[in-house]
Amino acid sequence: MYVVLGIMEIVKIPRMEKEEYDALIHSRFMARIAFSGEKYPYIAPFLYVYDGNHLYFLSTKYGKKIEYFRKSPYVSVEIDKYTKDLSCYMFVTLQGYLEEVNDSIEKKLTRERFVNLIREQNLSTNILAALGHSPQDPPESICKEERSLVWRLNGVRNLIALKNM
Repeated sequence: MYVVLGIMEIVKIPRMEKEEYDALIHSRFMARIAFSGEKYPYIAPFLYVYDGNHLYFLSTKYGKKIEYFRKSPYVSVEIDKYTKDLSCYMFVTLQGYLEEVNDSIEKKLTRERFVNLIREQNLSTNILAALGHSPQDPPESICKEERSLVWRLNGVRNLIALKNM
C-alpha cells in the first residue's frame, strides 16, 4: 500500500490480457471447482484438459460433487500458478455451468486427452483413483471403461484473470 498525505491508497492487482490467461489455462492441468453447496460452497480439485474452446473434467460417479452438480450445474472454476514464496502469482476464475458430455465421440476424444495428459506430465498413477480407477490400472483404462463422467464447462459469463508478475 502507498500512503499519500495520510490517505491509504489501495493497490489493485493487474488484470491479465486474453493471451496471458489463455496461456495460463493451456499450461496448467489442475483446477478447483466451487459448486453451490448446502449452506456453504463445496470446493474440490479436478484435473482438466483444454481443447482451446472448452475445459473438460472427469468426475467419479459418486460423492458430494455429483449431488451438488445435479442440484445446480453453475460453478466457479479457478486455475492458478504461483512461485513457492508467492512473489509471483496469477489466477483465472471462470464462472459458468457444467454440462455432462453424452456424445460418444466427444467423450472418447476427451478421455484420450486425459490419458495423454497423464503420460505427458508423468503423473503418478495414484491420480487414477480420483477418476474411478485403481492406481494399478494403466492410464488407458480411462478410455476402456466409463467409470467417470465427462463434464464440459459452458456458458462462461464472468472471467476474472489477475497477476502480480
